[in-house]
Amino acid sequence: MNKRERSKIANRRAILEAARAAFAELGYQATTVRDIVRRTDLASGTFYNYFQSKEEIAAALESDSAARFAPLLRTQLARTDEDLRSIVHGAFHAFFAFLVAENSEDGRDAAAPLVGVRADTPETRAISDEVHALFETIIARGDVPPINVDYATAAAIGIAREIGHAMLLTKPRDARAAADFASGLLLDGLLGLGGQAR
Repeated sequence: MNKRERSKIANRRAILEAARAAFAELGYQATTVRDIVRRTDLASGTFYNYFQSKEEIAAALESDSAARFAPLLRTQLARTDEDLRSIVHGAFHAFFAFLVAENSEDGRDAAAPLVGVRADTPETRAISDEVHALFETIIARGDVPPINVDYATAAAIGIAREIGHAMLLTKPRDARAAADFASGLLLDGLLGLGGQAR
């Protein structure tokens, strides 16, 4: 890798880190491109060589997080020998534990403002596809009655995002308790299993 390529990578990383810090401190909605650029050593014009808006930065941060989380989710969902509640609980717990690991206890929460950002990137679609495949598998196994898989996927991801955001706002952060609540809500409430899940 030549010097120019290394510089481009460093500049992009600096912008992303500055955005993460600005979103954590100011909140996503209140943050402006100027707030982000001020946190770097780059000229404001340089920013636009990498991103066109703060929405693009949010999508890049979301993609990065999704790419790092995907293998953890895949590991949990591969445990098809477990009962349904264990699989679903494990998937939620993996996500919440990931959020806790990604966010510091000192009040600077990089992911908290982004949990609600709905990025449509290949990385986020890959996670959605994994969850979708899980529901297809558990329906085929007979663990739940036939349901609308797209709806169940959207519900599971929505629950994960909302409870994840709420968990990040509490101290201490309890990924296991969040997973208990989320899996119960999804299985008992949305899927109407009422404790009959195998």
